[in-house]
Amino acid sequence: MMTTERTALVLGATGGIGGAVARRLLRDGWRVRALHRDPERVRRAGDGLGWRQGDAMVPVEVARAAEGTGLIVHAVNPPGYRDWDRLVLPMLDSTLAAAREAGARLLVPGTVYNYGPDARPRIAEGAPQNPLTVKGRVRVAMERRLEAAAAAGTRVLIVRAGDYFGPGTGRNSWFSGLMVRPGRPVGTVRNPGTPGVGHQWAYLPDVAETMVRLVAAGDALEPFCRVHMDGHWDRDGTRMVAAIRRVLGRPDLRVRRLPWSLLRLVAPVWPFAREVAEIRPLWREPVRLDNARLVALLGAEPHTPLDEAVRATLAGLGCLDGIA
Repeated sequence: MMTTERTALVLGATGGIGGAVARRLLRDGWRVRALHRDPERVRRAGDGLGWRQGDAMVPVEVARAAEGTGLIVHAVNPPGYRDWDRLVLPMLDSTLAAAREAGARLLVPGTVYNYGPDARPRIAEGAPQNPLTVKGRVRVAMERRLEAAAAAGTRVLIVRAGDYFGPGTGRNSWFSGLMVRPGRPVGTVRNPGTPGVGHQWAYLPDVAETMVRLVAAGDALEPFCRVHMDGHWDRDGTRMVAAIRRVLGRPDLRVRRLPWSLLRLVAPVWPFAREVAEIRPLWREPVRLDNARLVALLGAEPHTPLDEAVRATLAGLGCLDGIA
């Protein structure tokens, strides 16, 4: 394979999914560039990434970083869930222009925000996208632009999964942003779920593995390809909490319901709280992606056992200090 085809640009490499995909591409022998407004601040010795200065909102800077690439990973989002309606689509437009100019495939992590009640509870790739939230409408607009780009010649792969957890997840994650506190021993778990209601989780290394394997499938994918992951299905909202207890060896670990009403009260001074309150319905009813198409493409979905995944996540968040 030519060097160009094995060179990737990752937007969002300092984030959970962008970082996981960048590392997985490196292990697969790719040359990986990473875009950041201040690369000297985030560059780490030995990380293997070719850091490039640039802003995802500036098309010419993205295009410059994408020259000679065969793959662009668009894993960048506004920090703290803020300003989706103002920033998300311009960032995507920058990436689309760069992919078109470079002739690169575009890989985009998808979300369940796209779907409303008419698509639930079991969601296949062709399900109707009629969201009830601002974030959902933005994500639908993104996918329409991606589909139009594919029709014009840019190859697009969207991999959709549940809520991320894993080493490297930041405070935008439900697991590390609300359920536990990074850098501290776990004294209490805050459970955002509704008793008896299932919820879908996705372990970052499994998502990255899935994405890289699909990219390797090349021409077996159609020009505009959407694929859903099953991940870890918590059928009654208790399995994730139970796994945390097992990993910590604390069956009596205290669990509290997430105070949704309190989130609304602190929303004016904590933007993250305001933004996550909008997607509370995704915790009040079961929402599960159907991975039949993924299994047909890969034979099986990459899947790390839950306890192993939770242990690695807590260790990566600095929550296991002093625990054997």
